[in-house]
Parts: sequence; structure tokens; C-alpha cells
Amino acid sequence: MEKTDRGSQYLSSELRQLQDHLAIVPSYSKLAYPWDNAVIEPFFKYMKKEELNRKKFTSLKEVKLACFEYIEGFYNPRRPHSAIVMLSPNLKEDIFWQSS
Repeated sequence: MEKTDRGSQYLSSELRQLQDHLAIVPSYSKLAYPWDNAVIEPFFKYMKKEELNRKKFTSLKEVKLACFEYIEGFYNPRRPHSAIVMLSPNLKEDIFWQSS
């Protein structure tokens, strides 16, 4: 479950009604505790910078495909991360399973 900050767009009554209608339970980060989203924030920053903001999309299908290709074709298999000693997520996972 992804957490959101407590920005007004996430706390609006319109969003809350939609969440209720769709039986979605929101998860918010703790008040004044930015570290809850510390790992996911850079992911979205880099996905926008390295992929989404570089292209013009004409359909939601194109956006979904670009996101999939970025995550599965680049981010997980090749992009190094300082939080995991400059390994890619896939390599870090492989090392974890080999040591288990």
C-alpha cells in the first residue's frame, strides 16, 4: 500500500467520497514525518525526469506502456540506487535470495 502525504488534494472531500465509493482505504504518512515516503519519492522524481516528461502521450495506454517499460526495462534491472549500495533493485533482490 502506498502512503500519501497529507496534502489538500489527498484530503479533499471529493477524493474521500470516491475512495468510499470504490472501497479504498487511504494510507497517510504520519504528520510532520517525511521519511514515510523516503524511498518512493525519488522513484517518482526519476520516472518523471527520465521518462514521462520527455515524451508526449496521446492515450492512457501509451502512458501505461511507458511506465511498464521504464520500470521493468530500466529502473528495476539497471538503475543503481544509493539506498542499496548502488545496486539495481533486481540485483539486490537476487543477492537477498541467494543469501537466504
